[in-house]
Amino acid sequence: MLKINNLHAKIQDGAEILKGINLQINPGEVHAIMGPNGAGKSTLASVVAGKEDYEVTEGEILFQGNEISEDAPEERAHRGIFLSFQYPVEIPGVTVTNFIKAAINENRKAKGLENMPAKEMLALVKEKSEQLNIKRDFLARSLNEGFSGGEKKRNEIFQMMMLDPKLAILDETDSGLDIDALRIVADGVNSFRNEGNAVLLITHYQRLLDYIQPDFVHVLADGKIIKTGDKSLALELEDKGYDWLLN
Repeated sequence: MLKINNLHAKIQDGAEILKGINLQINPGEVHAIMGPNGAGKSTLASVVAGKEDYEVTEGEILFQGNEISEDAPEERAHRGIFLSFQYPVEIPGVTVTNFIKAAINENRKAKGLENMPAKEMLALVKEKSEQLNIKRDFLARSLNEGFSGGEKKRNEIFQMMMLDPKLAILDETDSGLDIDALRIVADGVNSFRNEGNAVLLITHYQRLLDYIQPDFVHVLADGKIIKTGDKSLALELEDKGYDWLLN
């Protein structure tokens, strides 16, 4: 589904951050990327999603067999790539429900489909919001305005479940969550995952992986993936930190 070959990238007019990433994610898989601060984890998420602050200087990003390095962010979204932001933006005056309706219908428009019928949309909103314990008054609030950190992250997962992407990239979705909110978010991710999609988790903490079982754990440091393993690697990092890999 996603294949990254020798990816180098830098911030616009700045220093190189990614220094030769190689990564392959197949349908049905969950990959976790861990690493110290400044390693390039969030940069990798942003580059795959097409964030315009970054420039690919070498290598390629293949999504479902198509090279997407030159695609605009909205083109990548229409292809089925979803990015959960580390710091979601506030959009006053646009409700959660209206935002998600617009996003779904833009995706459908890009595929040559008509807008989703209102009855079908309402049923989908009801189903997904109930899975995440999201109440009706929450859906009527302006997007992320006055939301707590946990509410913002829960809303990102709600958007993911509504949009049903092929690849969901979750950038530190667990940061700032208490145990109850973490479980709800993890339940949403687990109910989303299936043999036709894939998830890329970026996290500092092993605790998220207690609830979402990854197929692969990668350690990213200084712009490169320096080690890959299974869930046991995350437990080893929790116990030893990163120094034993970096020295």
